[in-house]
Amino acid sequence: MAAAPIIGIMDGAYFVGRNEILSWINATLQLNLTRVEEAASGAVQCQMMDMVHPGIVPMHKVNFDARAEYDMIQNYKLLQEVFNKLKIEKHIEVNRLVKGRPLDNLEFLQWLKRYCDSVNGGIMNENYNPVERRCKVGKERNIKGAQKMSKSLQSGNLGNRGSIDGTKQVKESQMPSLENSSALIQELSEKIEDLNLSLESMQKERDFYYEKLRHVEMICQKPEIEHMPIVKAILRILYDESLVPEAPEECINASLDAAVLEEEE
Repeated sequence: MAAAPIIGIMDGAYFVGRNEILSWINATLQLNLTRVEEAASGAVQCQMMDMVHPGIVPMHKVNFDARAEYDMIQNYKLLQEVFNKLKIEKHIEVNRLVKGRPLDNLEFLQWLKRYCDSVNGGIMNENYNPVERRCKVGKERNIKGAQKMSKSLQSGNLGNRGSIDGTKQVKESQMPSLENSSALIQELSEKIEDLNLSLESMQKERDFYYEKLRHVEMICQKPEIEHMPIVKAILRILYDESLVPEAPEECINASLDAAVLEEEE
């Protein structure tokens, strides 16, 4: 069993893009996900662990049709039990994942991909049939609830066909424009999602570096070292807005020179 990789917040694993993650899931499990939040139920993560460690996941308990938060939580409980068995020290933020927020689910899937790649050098189990494995737990379920809802609507429409024959031609004439509008809405929604992901990622990176700089500042303000030229140079870089960040060597040299002159005076 491979130990869970220790991944820092700025590790390359967290820079794997949404499209790459989706391609990896779809190719590995033979699914057709289009958004990372479609994996929010935890079923995908359970089956990924089942593929990497065959037999360790009680797949008959995994609910691929989970839509309610309660059902999703049960899937994550199974996943956490698997982590415990494998001695994987990874806390699952269940309450955040089941909300379907794209960034939270993307980050967890990024971690999961890194873990799966670390097992057996990332070589996939060629004998693992994901579709057959899902069929054995009851029936093959589709992760996307939208398709299931669409079938229900189609069934309802067939039952009421006699009452809508009079408006059938009008509806058919409206279909092209409705299809175009739906495609446009879908495209714009995806763009908005990408922008939101980028924004949240940048905000997280900003907060990370801010905390680092704050720690540096607090250390430099300690009485036992604050008089040192190098410490004064660091503080000058932190506080002086006139210094150009694009020229780091010049900033350091100028700050050191100023600190030395101040010390001599």
